[in-house]
Amino acid sequence: MKRLLSVVAATALGLSGLFAASSTQGAPAKASGRSNPAAYVPPPIDWGTCADETLEDFGAECGMLVVPLDYARPQGRKIALAVSRMEHTTPDSEYQGVTLVNPGGPGGSGLVLSILQKFIPNDAGESYDWIGFDPRGVGSSEPSLTCDGDYFGYNRPYYVPVTRVLEKTWRARAKGYAQDCAAAGGALLDHMKTTDWVSDMESIRIALGQRQINYYGFSYGTYLGQVYATLHPDRVRRFVLDSNVDPRRVWYQSNLDQDIAFEKNMGIYFDWVAKHDDVYHLGDDGTTVERTYYRVLNQLRAHPQAGGLVGPDEWTDAFLQAGYYVYGWEDVGAAFDAAVNAGDFSGIKDLYDASNGQGPGADNTYAVYLAVECTDVRWPQAWPRWRRDNWATYVRAPFETWANAWYNAPCLNWAGRTGRPVRVDGSRVAPILLIDETNDAATPYEGSLVVRRLFPRSRLIEGVGGTTHAGSLSGVACTDDAIAAYFATGALPKRRPGNRSDLQCDPVPQPDPSATVAQQRSAAPSTGLSPELTALRAQLATQLR
Repeated sequence: MKRLLSVVAATALGLSGLFAASSTQGAPAKASGRSNPAAYVPPPIDWGTCADETLEDFGAECGMLVVPLDYARPQGRKIALAVSRMEHTTPDSEYQGVTLVNPGGPGGSGLVLSILQKFIPNDAGESYDWIGFDPRGVGSSEPSLTCDGDYFGYNRPYYVPVTRVLEKTWRARAKGYAQDCAAAGGALLDHMKTTDWVSDMESIRIALGQRQINYYGFSYGTYLGQVYATLHPDRVRRFVLDSNVDPRRVWYQSNLDQDIAFEKNMGIYFDWVAKHDDVYHLGDDGTTVERTYYRVLNQLRAHPQAGGLVGPDEWTDAFLQAGYYVYGWEDVGAAFDAAVNAGDFSGIKDLYDASNGQGPGADNTYAVYLAVECTDVRWPQAWPRWRRDNWATYVRAPFETWANAWYNAPCLNWAGRTGRPVRVDGSRVAPILLIDETNDAATPYEGSLVVRRLFPRSRLIEGVGGTTHAGSLSGVACTDDAIAAYFATGALPKRRPGNRSDLQCDPVPQPDPSATVAQQRSAAPSTGLSPELTALRAQLATQLR
């Protein structure tokens, strides 16, 4: 699934009385030894100042953690993980241990997310040390995987392979990228599975002297948390998993599932644009708006815009964020309006550029995404299977199907050794908190119901009717107060019988572009944050992909 980083936001509304104290774990005991006799014992982290300006402003500490490239050979080659820490601000008597954060992807940089401590309502995060980290191969960790920083260029071949020439062109591009990664990644590619990342989390735990960990994972980070909890159930204290991967369908089938879900969400978005025709002037019903979208897409095949840079693929990718979440709906609508009604595609180019960088190292997130997903499990190796499945899906879901297929196509030729997915089992895991919205497209809601069944002591909060992926801590009091209660005391909503959510909340609200600035501020969920933190929340939200 395309990379999804977390939205960071919060609310300081008072806790409601909806929660039953279903978990009363006390503060975790510290441990100085190893988790088992065979465990790798990392050297201590040498904490110092942070190079990242945001982390420095928040007073975080940073360092590098040395871990084995291959845990089966702990005395062999070493790599280093970039780690940050926001220490607890409460008295030591109220200390509740460390909380690791993963933003998803796989491949998203999580180094800055130790500052999530400051976004949990009611100061419920202050009794924890929050640990952000760049997983192996990511960002500031060493080595950082990059294969071709210009892979996401402009006016690329049309995604939909309506001719054999287009199909061959895209297969060659994908194979070439896989070959570039084989040359760049070398032995690293054999050790990028989710299980390797779990071992790295264990190394972080041991280096910090903790008996258990707390954890906040978004998107792919939920799968990482599921696998960690399965392999180390005794190390789980409090886990929050937002937008859950269905562990039964990693990863080939999950991408086809996404295509169907994105189709629905784009229909919801086009309806929203039509509802605000007084602002965007693109038609007063969703069908008309959708037809306009595809009319322009087809025109761009022959006549790319913005100086020949924006073709049909860039057009598709610029709109994709509207299927992921409601953040930025107005920006996409404004760019849509300008392109159709004024012939100005600069806004579309800006949206594309914001999520598809170019230049040395710009493909780091994508390279790591492939390195993990292509080796977690063996993908189908016969191209006719891909062709058949994606054309069948395209009939139902034309918006994203072939873009998603080519995004993952390097897995056909990936160099790293493949493994077998862990069979997720939460039967021995302490109560954890699950969150999702009903129409989440990147990790369809059914996945959260599956995880709820696999973790029989878990609770699921549903943002009813929402389309936002990884939307917790966005100012919806019902959801965010539940998170705060869980971090404060371990309290969780009451578990309901049946295959359903346990607590139903409002979703992250759709924006109203017709409202004045004052009306928007009045209607927006209250975050309870300073203007500076509110602005930072908005900035971090733009990273969500």
